[in-house]
Amino acid sequence: MPDAQQLAQQILDSVGGSANIADVENCMTRLRVEVSSPASVDLPALQATDGVMAAIAAGSNLQIVLGPGLVDRVAVDLEALRAAAPPAAAGGAGASSAAAASGASGASGASPEDLAARGASIKASARSRSDGRTMRAIRKISAIFIPLIPALIACGLIAGINGILTNLGWVPGVTPFLGVLSSGFLSLLAVFVGMNAAKEFGGTPILGGAVGGIIVAAGVANVTVFGETLAPGQGGVLGALAGGILAAYVERFMRRVTPDVIALIVVPTVTVLVAGSVTLGILMSVAGVVSVAIGTAATWLLANGGAFAGFVLGGLFLPLVMTGMHQGLIPIHTTLIDQTGWTVLLPVLAMGGAGQIGACIALWVRFRSNASLVRTIRGALPAGFLGVGEPLIYGVTLPLGRPFITACIGGAFGGGVVGLFDQLGHSVGAIAIGASDLSLIPLLNGSSGYGWALLGYGSGLIVAYVVGFVATLLFGVSASVKADLEEQSAAPSGDPVAPDAPLDVQVTPADSVGAAR
Repeated sequence: MPDAQQLAQQILDSVGGSANIADVENCMTRLRVEVSSPASVDLPALQATDGVMAAIAAGSNLQIVLGPGLVDRVAVDLEALRAAAPPAAAGGAGASSAAAASGASGASGASPEDLAARGASIKASARSRSDGRTMRAIRKISAIFIPLIPALIACGLIAGINGILTNLGWVPGVTPFLGVLSSGFLSLLAVFVGMNAAKEFGGTPILGGAVGGIIVAAGVANVTVFGETLAPGQGGVLGALAGGILAAYVERFMRRVTPDVIALIVVPTVTVLVAGSVTLGILMSVAGVVSVAIGTAATWLLANGGAFAGFVLGGLFLPLVMTGMHQGLIPIHTTLIDQTGWTVLLPVLAMGGAGQIGACIALWVRFRSNASLVRTIRGALPAGFLGVGEPLIYGVTLPLGRPFITACIGGAFGGGVVGLFDQLGHSVGAIAIGASDLSLIPLLNGSSGYGWALLGYGSGLIVAYVVGFVATLLFGVSASVKADLEEQSAAPSGDPVAPDAPLDVQVTPADSVGAAR
């Protein structure tokens, strides 16, 4: 396992030093670094760094895939190194030499890094074309919700355990206790969304939380707007999101026009008064209508589109992950959970990762004598089974081209099965986000209860695994790539392939065009 502090130092050197870093944030698997000068970034050295699964540059935004757990430690160490480094010393000759050393070490070509670098190269061109206002807005909104995912997972798992115990009738005295543990955070979700929204848009988090708290306040039931009596929680996370963003803009304006001597009193008061009034008088009603529309549309889509809708959604999810656009679905999932208790979209979309697992197992079976490829797949599969598909995307299927497409086919068929259950009246939902594949099983629920949800989701997983496996085994590798992989499987002069032998697979444009799109 790479040392987090050493890896943080190598990343700092490769991106041009602390003076070239404008902002650092991370999600569950990726480190996002905003740089001042993209030209100062040594991307090849970064891609070749041990521990970096992929590094993608899209303008001034770098996305460095490290994997779960490690990304959190590296983010902390990188921030500490930034704080300790003198500004004038950043990005100097030391950085260049370190980057060169890193590039030299990568030149020896360990297979995981080689494949990851190739996958990053394919993705970089697609990301550079899509790094417009839409993608920047998606990243900004997703940054509001991503910090909430660990709590959503924890509370969702506790709620799932509590639901199973309740259905089985075991330890009845424990279920109310677990119910409180699981519902406390969710009941105040609007507050946390408001806080993060204000912070992300340049305001004070606690003021955004104060505005978000209006939505869940019990006294809302005494307020009538346009002849309609409001209800606590109306508008949900969408109302809190809009209210928190508005609070940030009001606060920033007030700080510009308010004298310093009275700013401490005037700025927060006017911020809460104005943003809170607009939230109470307009945003709650509007967001309530939008929330209901989202829930109705998602339910209608799978209830009527059924297998076809599931097929399309399951097949498109991996390309969304590849471009990072899947983060834009987080507010939709959260809205559905807040409104109905579960999201019917997540179990369908999770089939994309299951199809990829089947595809990678097929590659393992077909080229099991290729030690480098097997080592890459073996290292990434455990994360894949737990719902983290990026190591497999960037390390295996995307750089090889066709397996990415056959993985999508597996995901499409799995999604079709889950969609069929929805169409038959047994909706399959997830009560929390942030989990996928096997880790989503404890979080299942639906209109017919946990049993039907488990049957629908489990059936979809099996179909996605099998179809992804068979499609990849039959059609997943072109003749040229197959020849390269088999050639490396056979050692010169009859000697076995060394465990650390580099894997040099030449992917032609025809092989990778589907993945690049």
